[in-house]
Amino acid sequence: MASFHFLFFLFFSFFVVCDVHGYPNYGDALAKSILFFEGQRSGRLPADQKITWRSNSGISDGSNAHVDLTGGYYDAGDNVKFGFPMAFTTTMLSWSAIEYGKRMGTQLESVQVAIRWATDYLLKAANTTPNKLYVGVGDPNSDHRCWERPEDMDTPRSVYSVSPENPGSDVAAETAAALAAASIVFRKTDPQYSKILLKTSKKVMEFAMTYRGAYSDSLGSAVCPFYCSYSGYKDELLWGASWLLRATNDGSYFAFLKSLGANDDTDIFSWDNKYAGARVLLSRQALVNKDKTFESFRVQAEDFMCNILPNSPTSKTQYTPGGLMYKLSESNLQYVTSITFLLSTYAKFMMASSHTFNCGSTLVTPDTLRNLAKKQVDYILGENPLKMSYMVGYGDRFPVRIHHRGSSLPSLVSHHNAIGCEGGFQPFFYSGNPNPNILTGAIVGGPDQNDNYPDDRADYSHSEPATYINAALVGPLAYLVGSYH
Repeated sequence: MASFHFLFFLFFSFFVVCDVHGYPNYGDALAKSILFFEGQRSGRLPADQKITWRSNSGISDGSNAHVDLTGGYYDAGDNVKFGFPMAFTTTMLSWSAIEYGKRMGTQLESVQVAIRWATDYLLKAANTTPNKLYVGVGDPNSDHRCWERPEDMDTPRSVYSVSPENPGSDVAAETAAALAAASIVFRKTDPQYSKILLKTSKKVMEFAMTYRGAYSDSLGSAVCPFYCSYSGYKDELLWGASWLLRATNDGSYFAFLKSLGANDDTDIFSWDNKYAGARVLLSRQALVNKDKTFESFRVQAEDFMCNILPNSPTSKTQYTPGGLMYKLSESNLQYVTSITFLLSTYAKFMMASSHTFNCGSTLVTPDTLRNLAKKQVDYILGENPLKMSYMVGYGDRFPVRIHHRGSSLPSLVSHHNAIGCEGGFQPFFYSGNPNPNILTGAIVGGPDQNDNYPDDRADYSHSEPATYINAALVGPLAYLVGSYH
């Protein structure tokens, strides 16, 4: 009888992960990838919160600076609110809704809720104090010495900002991009909110353009080495202007982005480096709208694709034996999901304009890009040498010891007493046991260059989830939901 139950379990698990055509269940993965954001929420949680092991946290954030900075998201497995990756996360969620919202079905509303949780916070960060943008809450150095639930935080909730005297063109322009992209998302469903987002975006972009400087130089150890602006701020100025151009059609943004002279060749796209994203976004004008003044961005976007494609003579991208893109050893899946978004979206623009291009003598069609994007998504969802899904709670085998404080510590519901700064290390952090709380939908940093994954909580470079890993995969998942039933 036991063997029958085991066989039934195997059959059921396969049925859950694969639909009748043998594809991964993209609909299930899409829903979970969005649900993950509930587990990252800071502030007072709403009555309809589905990830119920989380409780209110950070409800006095900003009070030591006499401002309200409650809400927003914790970026990864820690309890800090970093504005730079939060804004990029918001931009990517918004871009997903803009390009693929029609394929999301009932999940579109969930994506809009996830976006709004971030934009409500970003509006506070941008509008609370004149000529100041708040870009972080929580002392990261103190926080990273602790292993405690967000509900128990007793580390300093220091507030960090950029200003004319201490500029941060990168974080400001990324915030402007997030607000502009979100303004497009809410244009029909909440026009008043959309107008507020766009007005604030313009203001923050003006600040980014006027007071030039990298926020890493202004804020030092408050953001480095966690989210240093390694690529400088020109890419964010290009990105922010590109999104405002998309949202407003105001030619002054086109004039500005042309004046930047951003010609850097790139083979990456991330919370730090936006060149490729901006070029793909701008190339829509050249391909879909047939506007020749955007041709240079189309050429740059295609150069990027040629740097990614495995059979391209100019490829700069390593692939694991199992076929996963491999860019950097720390949190590699963040680059995989972001680049996969660009592959899917550029293919969409190519399809709409019956366009192809060449990498050397290799012909690239929309299907070339889409097939590579699908392979990356399928790998993440379990079609890999380990047969492991890298999305928590998806499939029958997934990471169970993720580097995430709230997931790895007993919830307030099950353990009422506070767990202090160092109280979580023993017996929880160093335990070999699975995390008590499943952070459904979280995509971890992923396997190494040989497709190995140790599932070790202490190995944060592979086992830590992050909002920007998930945000970039929402669009490709929505595309696949609409294409493979």
